[in-house]
Amino acid sequence: MSDFVMPSLGADMESGKLVQWLVKPGSVVKKGDVVAVVETHKGAFEIDIFEDGVVTELRAKEGEELPVGAVLARITAPGKKPAEPAKTPKAPAEPAPPPPKMEREISAVGKEPEVPTKETAPSKPAPAKAPPAPRPSPAPPSRRTKVSPVARRRAGELGIDPDTLKGTGIDGSVTLADVELAAAKGISAKQPSPTPAPGVRRTGFDPGQMRKAIATAMARSKREIPHYYLASTIDMSRPLAWLESFNKERRPEERLLPAVLLLKATALALREHPQLNGFWEDDRFRLADGIHIGWAISLRGGGLIAPAIHEVDKHGLPRLMEALRDLVGRARGGGIRGSEMMDPTFTITNLGERGAESVYGVIYPPQVAILGFGRIVLRPWVVNGKVNARPLVTASLAADHRASDGHAGGLFLSAVERFLQEPESL
Repeated sequence: MSDFVMPSLGADMESGKLVQWLVKPGSVVKKGDVVAVVETHKGAFEIDIFEDGVVTELRAKEGEELPVGAVLARITAPGKKPAEPAKTPKAPAEPAPPPPKMEREISAVGKEPEVPTKETAPSKPAPAKAPPAPRPSPAPPSRRTKVSPVARRRAGELGIDPDTLKGTGIDGSVTLADVELAAAKGISAKQPSPTPAPGVRRTGFDPGQMRKAIATAMARSKREIPHYYLASTIDMSRPLAWLESFNKERRPEERLLPAVLLLKATALALREHPQLNGFWEDDRFRLADGIHIGWAISLRGGGLIAPAIHEVDKHGLPRLMEALRDLVGRARGGGIRGSEMMDPTFTITNLGERGAESVYGVIYPPQVAILGFGRIVLRPWVVNGKVNARPLVTASLAADHRASDGHAGGLFLSAVERFLQEPESL
């Protein structure tokens, strides 16, 4: 048996509120299944499980605020399910009192005063079974469809009654994906359906609390981490020309954005220079198992989160573009999983089309580096002794001097540029 605990969804998280369970005792779960919704200062996150098994006990109650590491539930390995019933052997010790059938048999054998009454008694047990029947009064709550808070909130925004949808989540719960699918099919709620919305538990983030948490984490970072900064200007002429050619024959939803080239080039550079891909823990550097890049996303209403795209170096550009679009959409619509917040090994902050020409990030502990890309701007650039107008982007690295030095950081930036100049190999 193992404990399922309140996960740490970032260095700035000390506790979280268990908003909703999506499983119950006896539910069979598999690695990656969403089992609960937890709310932090950054919003509500769907918490997935990291092992196969059976939920034997829910230790935490919905609405409870619990510290990171607190036990939420107990999970038993599939093969060890009988271990739970092992507690029932105590029942055999009290077989004599419970079984009414034995009383009937004994009375039939010879207890004179009881014989006549017991013969009429069989008709009385029947009404005795009637009381359990009225107990269906608790049934009404079970008739209500189980809907994750994130899905219910989104349904309210779209005018959809989530209780009418067929859920694809654990135990038939309605997920955010089910709501979005219903919206795509044009399903809408009846006129009175908007009324359920007021009863929905609020799972949106508090911008003020988020700003406070971000400030605390960044103050800690600047106080404890000896940052060093490096910057490099990269000519984007070739990558953008290749991108235009790639997108020409594709539908809008299949086209790539420059951001995905930056993402993949960074991942390949980290593969060559792993000392920037990992964590500073217990006064030493721990190399990460994979390249999981956190992509900084600004939230509507203020705030910032950087959930991870996993195994970035192993995916092709179309797949990464799909993952990036999905991540940004879910971050702003409310549907990020806890696992995506727990394990970024490196962070990219990209100002895209609207930002400044450069950005110098602050390392998010326990990571040891962050790479910032400014917007691509047309500027004079010398090529082969001649001045030309070229699209340029500034890449700015902030790294932890305890884990690496300027030489390693410089080689990393050079690798990022080299990969960008070979977009066809990405």
